[in-house]
Amino acid sequence: MRLRGVGLLLLAVALSPSPLPAGAQTAGRGAQASQSAGVPRTRDGRPDLSGIWQALNTANDNLLSHSASEGVPAGLGVVEGDEIPYRPEARDKKQENFANRATRDTESKCYLPGVPRITYMPFPFQIVQTPNVTTILYEYVHAIRYIHTNGSPHPAGPIEWWMGDSRGRWEGDTLVVDVVHFNADTWFDRTGHFHSEALHVVERYSLMDADHINYEVTIDDPKVFTRPWTMRMVLYRHREPNFQLLDYDCYAFEWEKYYPYPGL
Repeated sequence: MRLRGVGLLLLAVALSPSPLPAGAQTAGRGAQASQSAGVPRTRDGRPDLSGIWQALNTANDNLLSHSASEGVPAGLGVVEGDEIPYRPEARDKKQENFANRATRDTESKCYLPGVPRITYMPFPFQIVQTPNVTTILYEYVHAIRYIHTNGSPHPAGPIEWWMGDSRGRWEGDTLVVDVVHFNADTWFDRTGHFHSEALHVVERYSLMDADHINYEVTIDDPKVFTRPWTMRMVLYRHREPNFQLLDYDCYAFEWEKYYPYPGL
């Protein structure tokens, strides 16, 4: 497996603001600072999310609680109430998706998986935080996502993008990301949970301590669901020595057959 380009990693390190040690937090943050003791902060006092993270769950296989099956480990659900509130006609389509999941899931076609699914796929990702934009570098298919935190609005739509358009703001110590402008082609998991182009995602990233992020996502799509619903999970910081993003290239055809490479 080849290493991701050295230049990109060096750029990520260079752009990441230096975190302040816990003892250097400004006194003006009062009780909030004391409640967040041990959370690394940037020089402007924001919690520093920079680092390499990964979700360690089975949400990509199935957002809901499920038993083990061939190729799929058992898992606890990440959806509040362990239920997704489909409209009746949408529930029928979900069942149809499940029956045809081997070919219909866009992951099997190597397309971008959308937001929030790319966060809980079984691959690490790196957050590079600066005052005006937070960049997320994903190991999966070299995807890159920009979360603009400079107060700029979403562009006028409708626009149908695989990963949507992300605009962030800080609510206290939580980074809140509003995401719109999706296409209707991605799924939330491998079982066929889906959405329309009207999808509206709100993510909330909250540092629990230096090595854990509480990740909360609210999903709203009136064409598919009867009400908004929420999923929650923990993201874990990689602390292994020299840990870094590697290459994961996905091809919807037999790459090695047509482009043999020595040593693979």
